[in-house]
This record gives sequence, structure tokens and C-alpha cells, in this order.
Amino acid sequence: MNRLPFEKRKQIIHLLVECAGVNATARITGVSKVTILRLLEQAGAACMAHHDRAVRGVKASRVECDEIWAFNYCKRANLVKAKAAPEGAGDAWTWTALDADSKLIVSYLIGGRDAGAAQDFMHDVADRLANRVQLTTDGHGVYLSAVLGAFGIDVDYAMLVKHYGSTADLSGPERKYSPGECCGVSKRRMIGRPAKSLVSTSYVEKHNQTMRQHMKRFSRLTAAHSKKIDNHVHMVALYTCWYNFARINSAVRMSPAMACGLEQRLWDIGDIVKLVEDYENCASPQK
Repeated sequence: MNRLPFEKRKQIIHLLVECAGVNATARITGVSKVTILRLLEQAGAACMAHHDRAVRGVKASRVECDEIWAFNYCKRANLVKAKAAPEGAGDAWTWTALDADSKLIVSYLIGGRDAGAAQDFMHDVADRLANRVQLTTDGHGVYLSAVLGAFGIDVDYAMLVKHYGSTADLSGPERKYSPGECCGVSKRRMIGRPAKSLVSTSYVEKHNQTMRQHMKRFSRLTAAHSKKIDNHVHMVALYTCWYNFARINSAVRMSPAMACGLEQRLWDIGDIVKLVEDYENCASPQK
């Protein structure tokens, strides 16, 4: 099977994690969209396997969780009139759990915003932690039962509920992407004894912005959204591996994996390409 040269693979992956869309990447590199999407699929599978294997036994003290919205093929409101919508079309929520100290993405999940997704997500978070943590989420109602199911009482869990008022000076279409003015927050102790001063979702919400800045599929008001849910999942997996292992976080001045003690050195894009090649060699049939 023909393979792209190593340096060309590096260039494509680097562009994808720096918010270049597939069309733009194809124009810059001179590689066809089909080939880029095939590489994305391979890279996503390799990065997913690496995250599942390497991000274990995380020694964190504070973990923040949140969900970020995107859509696949079309928005949920347009599903009824969509032509030939594939399976998984509509809203795609990415759940993330962030170590507030090292900024490591402990766990992520792409799915709905329902109780089932919350249960799967929280069980994965619990499986990757090495010790009791203080956990903070927003006020989404499905979190409490999910946290209880995954952690039992072996967690210090609080909800941060934001209260929004109307924005009087905004009306019409421009109001759609402008949230209401936050007029207060409530910190609610749910399980254990969380320290009230440490109840926050600021870091994970800042990371939501980072995701939108580095994955074109999350950009609003563009045509770069995912057309297949599998491609969306693979892009998030690639981004997560790059963010954890190959990107210096300005807050900790090293990669999150180094700050958390999971890795001794800073990766570069070439390490991700080697990860992909190793995965391909293991997956290819033995002759």
C-alpha cells in the first residue's frame, strides 16, 4: 500500500490541529481530500488507543467537567428536512474532564447530552484517576446520578450553577450567539466535602475556547463542520493527543502530560506520525 512521505504526514497533521479545514489542508499540501481524511482516520484511531493506554493512574486533586456543542452533517432542527442524513447526524456534544492543575484532558466523550452519555463519561473519568479528587461540574441535571454511579461517595463533588439575566441592549439575530449576562453563581455541595474556594469550571470553560481555536469543525458559522460523525470523533482524538503530549500549555510551561507526570519529554508532530505508523504496522495483517 502506498503511503504519504513522513514529512507530508507531519505537515497535514500539523495543519489539522492548528484549525485548518480539510479543504484548506488539501490546497496547502497538494494532497487529495480523500487521502487527508484517510490519514485523519488512521491518526484518530492511533491517538485514541494511545490515550486509552497512557492516560491512566492520573494523580489529580481538582477535576473540572463540561460539555461543548458542535454538529454533524446538519443541526438537529434541520434533521427532519435533511436529505440522506447519515447515522449520527445532528448535535454532537463533546464531554471533557480537565485536571485543573496540569491542564491535562483526563477523559473525553462524543455523544448526546443525555443521562446515558453522562454515565459513560463519568465512569471513564473515574477509571483514569488514581486518587480521590474534588470534582466540579455545571448545573446540568444528569451529572449527579452519573457521578454517584461512577464514584459512589469516594469524591468531593460540587456544582457551579450560573444565573443569567436578559441582555436588554441586544435583540434580533445578533442575540443568538450572545449569552445572557451572568448575574450570579451558586456553589452547591453535592457529595463529600468540597472546598468552596476551589469550586470552579473556569479552566475547562477556557479549554472549550481552545478547542474551537484548534479544530475547524468546532468553528461557528462556517461550512467546515463534520459531515460524518466518525471524522468528528477522529479529529477530537487527534487533537486530544496533540494537546496533552505535544503542545506547551502557557499556564504550566510544558505539556500537560509532563506536568501530570505521565511523560518525561515534550512530543512534536513527528512523534504523533510515528504513533500512527506503529499503529498501522500492528493493525496490518501479518504476512
